[in-house]
Amino acid sequence: METKKMPARPVVAVAGATGAVGAEFLKVLHDVDFPASEVRALASARSTGKELPFEGCGDVPAGALVVQEMTPESFEGVDIALFSAGAGVSKQMREAVVAAGAVMIDNSSAFRMDADVPLVVPEVNPQDVAWHSGVIANPNCSTIQMVVALKPLYDLSRITRVVVSTYQAASGAGAPAMAELYDQTRAFLDGTPEDELTVESFQHRIAFNCIPHIDVPMEDGSTKEEWKMVAETKKIMGDEGLAVSATCVRVPVLRCHGESINVEFEGDVTVEAARAALEAAPGVQLMDDLAACEYPMPGILAGTDGVFVGRLRRDESVAHGLAFWDVADQIRKGAALNAVQIAQLLLP
Repeated sequence: METKKMPARPVVAVAGATGAVGAEFLKVLHDVDFPASEVRALASARSTGKELPFEGCGDVPAGALVVQEMTPESFEGVDIALFSAGAGVSKQMREAVVAAGAVMIDNSSAFRMDADVPLVVPEVNPQDVAWHSGVIANPNCSTIQMVVALKPLYDLSRITRVVVSTYQAASGAGAPAMAELYDQTRAFLDGTPEDELTVESFQHRIAFNCIPHIDVPMEDGSTKEEWKMVAETKKIMGDEGLAVSATCVRVPVLRCHGESINVEFEGDVTVEAARAALEAAPGVQLMDDLAACEYPMPGILAGTDGVFVGRLRRDESVAHGLAFWDVADQIRKGAALNAVQIAQLLLP
C-alpha cells in the first residue's frame, strides 16, 4: 500500500515503549512538543496494561500511557511508528506498518543497508527521506554522532579517510546492561571474587574494564559494530569511496559515547576553518579549550541533545589531516532524538 499523506497532527506509535530507547522516545516527543494527535505505547504481551509516565505533546495531555500489546493490527490509523524493539520484531511488523499506510522509523539494524531504505541523520542527509517507501532507518548510535561532526568538515573539502576509535557506553547494550554496570561495580568494590561476578550483557566484566568487542565477529577480524560504522558512514555521506577504519570499545560509562576521530582531506583544511564550520553546524556544540580543561566528557553530558566536539587539532601524520574528539548521549542523539527528528522531516 502506498504511504498516505502525512497529516499535520499525526498519530504516533512507539514500538518497544518499555525499553530504554522507548522511554526516551516518550521524553523526546514531549521535549520537542511533537504535534501528535495520539501517542500509542506498544510492547510485548507481558507488558500489556503497564502504565508509562508521559509528559504530553501536541494534542496528547500529560498522564500515564497504558501499554498495548503490539500486534499487526496495532498500526491501523497510525501515521508514524517509532521502533526500538529489536531487528526481529521490526522485520516481523514491517509489512503490517506499511500496509496500514504508516511510516516505520526503525532504530534497529534490520533495514539500514537495504537499497530501498533511506538511512538518515537529519543534519547530514535530510533529503533522503524523500525516497522512502514506508521505512526509514535510524543509523547506529556511534555512526550518528560521527557523521554529524564530519558533515561540516566534508563540506570544506572532501574527506578521503576516517580513522575512529570509539569509547561506547553501557547504554548501547540496553537497560539491562546499564543495570549490570551499576551492580557489577558495587559487587567489585565490595570484594566479590572475579569468578562470582554476574556477567550477562557483555563478554567480560565491564566494571573497571574496557572491552574491545561490540557485536559479533566478522570474517576479516573486525566486529559487526565496526562494520556498521564503515558501511553506514558511506551510505549516509553518499560517498562509497570514503575509507573508514573503526575500532569499537565498550567502556564503563552509563550513557554517552566518546569517539577519537582522525580525518584526512583531499585539500588543506585549517584548524581555524574547521572550527568555524563546526561552530555554525546544526547539532554540533564546540567545547574546545584545552588550557582551561574544557572538552566533552561522557560523565557530564548525559541527557543532552548535541554532538559535542573538542580537542580539535591538526594531524601532522598526513598531508591534510585533522584530529578531534566527540561525545554524544547514545540514548538521545544516538537513538531517540535522531528518530524523532526524522519524524519532524515528514511533517507537512
